[in-house]
Amino acid sequence: MQFPVIVVPFMKPAGMALFPFVLVNHKRLRGDEVLIRHERIHLRQQLELLVIPFYILYALNYLYNRYRYKNHDQAYLQIIFEREAYRHEADATYLFRRKYWAWIKE
Repeated sequence: MQFPVIVVPFMKPAGMALFPFVLVNHKRLRGDEVLIRHERIHLRQQLELLVIPFYILYALNYLYNRYRYKNHDQAYLQIIFEREAYRHEADATYLFRRKYWAWIKE
């Protein structure tokens, strides 16, 4: 499944998945296969959770991690959805063989 990639120059992070789009902050990032794959993993996660629950769980997981680790970067990296995306972002075949709810096992 293909998702449109849109350049949003004022966006702070390099990339973001906002269903059904992949947003990047610079046009050169449209060709960054690892970043785009990372965001497409998030789009699959969003589809599995019917979009809105994904955002709620993402935010709750971040808040829990922020309390637990007392550090933004560590809290972000430990979000269960991010762990799956970072672990598999370099694997060009991952999205073809990814199982539903794979983020639970991360």
